Amino acid sequence: MLRKHQTLSLASSSNPQRNLNVNSLKLFGFSALFTSTSTSTNPSASPDSSLTSELPDIPSWVSKQNTGTQPSGDDDFVIPSLATWIENHPKVRLFPTKKPETPVEKLTKILKCPYPSPAIVVQALNASDLSVSDVSVDQLLKRFSNSWISAYGVFIWAKTQSGYTHTPELYNFMVDVLGKAKMFDLLLDLIEEMKQLKGYINLDTIFKKDKELGVEKDVMALNGLLDALVKGDGVEHACEAFVELKECIPLDSSTFNILVHGFCKARRLSDARKILNEMNEHGFQPCTVSFTCFIEAYCREKDFRNVDAILDEMKEKGCRPNAVTYTIIMHARGRAGEIGKALEVYEMMKKDSCLPDSSFYSSLIFILSKTGRLKDADEIFEDMVKQGVKPNALTYNTMISSACGHSLEEKALKLLKRMEEDSCKPDISTYAPLLKMCCRKKRMKVLNFLLSHMLNNDVSIDHTTYTLLVRGLCNSGKLEQACAFFEEMVLKGMIAKSSICTMLVEKLEKEDMIEAKQKIQELVPNVKEPKITV
Repeated sequence: MLRKHQTLSLASSSNPQRNLNVNSLKLFGFSALFTSTSTSTNPSASPDSSLTSELPDIPSWVSKQNTGTQPSGDDDFVIPSLATWIENHPKVRLFPTKKPETPVEKLTKILKCPYPSPAIVVQALNASDLSVSDVSVDQLLKRFSNSWISAYGVFIWAKTQSGYTHTPELYNFMVDVLGKAKMFDLLLDLIEEMKQLKGYINLDTIFKKDKELGVEKDVMALNGLLDALVKGDGVEHACEAFVELKECIPLDSSTFNILVHGFCKARRLSDARKILNEMNEHGFQPCTVSFTCFIEAYCREKDFRNVDAILDEMKEKGCRPNAVTYTIIMHARGRAGEIGKALEVYEMMKKDSCLPDSSFYSSLIFILSKTGRLKDADEIFEDMVKQGVKPNALTYNTMISSACGHSLEEKALKLLKRMEEDSCKPDISTYAPLLKMCCRKKRMKVLNFLLSHMLNNDVSIDHTTYTLLVRGLCNSGKLEQACAFFEEMVLKGMIAKSSICTMLVEKLEKEDMIEAKQKIQELVPNVKEPKITV
């Protein structure tokens, strides 16, 4: 735990701050409805002396144009202290090599090709000499979770293999993939298929009323349904379902807390209060989660007078704020530029004998970093370890993002290395600032390494990351690579933002890369012609 003189020192030297873009925290313990909880191991791959490209192939319609651009000295630069780690890190080979490929690598190479439909993916997989027993289906689905055609093709291919049956978790994962891709017809077909399999329809797959899906009406099912509706900004529908079913299903405190959270999220605080009253009528006392919903709503409005009022109400009713409550308040104070007040929250926690968790530390690190107090942030990071609080992905992501934002390349990459050594699983938010920094600094070899590192950790490139890469490479003059990522994004069925399309076309026009410009316009027919200035 932080010592008192450290906290006072932090508070006394705080500076005003504006518009803190605070990372969102996972605030509530409600069950996540559309997330697979299965785990997988990293693919095995032997180190290769050459850094095989994880960048998409440069399209022929770009590479054969003489752009006059030459690789810069920054392209192959690697910080000396990290060179051994980067060079020896397992690479995912995309092209034939003398060393034998692992089954996962072989299927990854096949699946990275663009396909018009899942059926063609199945044909390509059937043409390989591999079976489902050679690979982890879970791992492949995670690698291609943002490419629904490849993922669904793998799902169908594996399902048709003799002696293999998908687990309920993989069905739920596939439902999530199809839902994100808005492939609702296929999604409903898959749910219909799950209905025929005993035990496969559960809370993770509730999209309709319980009766329609054949799910037993109990409080868990009801809470799952309400939670799904609230997460979809449908608190009104959640309330209707609650009114319809509350007389025939025994309720619990979570039922009411979900609705309180939904109404607070929708800024309908009077309706949230009504739910609290009904909660009391059913014999349930509002708890810390209930009041934290109100605190979050008031913090969002920077209404700290009412935040303090809720804290007083909690104390009157014997409800002690928890680490989540204090983290929300500290975030809000930081966003309002009240850094001193934000740092004082820690003293409040100590007074209430509430121990900070990794999310609280992450928030504190974020606030300090945003005010330029990187040394203090580093000390907090090291102190949390000494206090027995293990940094999680959010903590590392906060530290990495701060380092990248201040162009501290070596520090950012060393944090990724330390994250790996701590067996802390990175996610897409880990890599995004690193990729952006590499594009800005034109570190193509490190960018290549990071893409390989992502794949080895089964992190799929999503739409936002593709957009980041195309924009960053365009701004750095790496138009060939920008075109490659743009093509890969579009062929995966993702819709490119009009601003990115226009930007890329204008850059190609400026460099007289006419054929490449025309190809981009063919990929996205509605892209506007660049303005001609005289």
